[in-house]
Amino acid sequence: MALTERQNEILKILRENKSASVTELAKDLYVSEATIRRDLAEMKSMGLVERSHGGALLPENAEEISIFFRMEKNASEKERAATKALPYIPPFKSVFIDSSSTALALAERIDLSYKTVVTNNLQTAIQLSKKPNINLILLGGNVHFNTNSATGSWTARQLADFSFDLMISSCAAIVGNSVFERSLEQKEIKRVAFENCKKRILLIDHTKFSAPGTYRLSSLSEYDLIVTDTTPPEYLNVGNAKLVY
Repeated sequence: MALTERQNEILKILRENKSASVTELAKDLYVSEATIRRDLAEMKSMGLVERSHGGALLPENAEEISIFFRMEKNASEKERAATKALPYIPPFKSVFIDSSSTALALAERIDLSYKTVVTNNLQTAIQLSKKPNINLILLGGNVHFNTNSATGSWTARQLADFSFDLMISSCAAIVGNSVFERSLEQKEIKRVAFENCKKRILLIDHTKFSAPGTYRLSSLSEYDLIVTDTTPPEYLNVGNAKLVY
């Protein structure tokens, strides 16, 4: 479900103020309170907001943004990065695809016929299940309403039993020359997959260079291929990784 311009404005207000009343939102956006209530109901169903008495607030785990919102946000940049990555995909028979919307954008373009595909993201599994002849495996675990992805110790134990030819992933942020996630759970899941694959691809759009991140996953030099939608900052040091932009 695509967000309307007004719903994006509501999100912007909530990020700045953490919470807002229906009356305040209606006044700021020049619409009726009934319209705001309908917007908030839709946004709640997507895991973007929580309703409070007379208004709305951001969820406690708002750092992990709903995949439905992530699929829309910077969509053209993600599509561009995915398209640029296509010529550099190495031969593989098994692949782990993380819970990022950017990785999904690439996965939908790859011929996955007769390949083993493992993911911890429900939306990714749903989208790829529409393709024929894929050995598709969805990992189990604690599913967060925001991200629609399975995380936790059980998910990590399942991942430890695999050996992948390829890992396709994105991240929350690039800080210096390191890759960061916003949640410890996502960091731990990706780290297990990271250590159990032969080739690693990182897809990032330009917003990752200015985004905040808390939990360090790895250095950029540990990847085989790094693809971004635009010219990266001059300070970026990717070591022996191939950089495509």
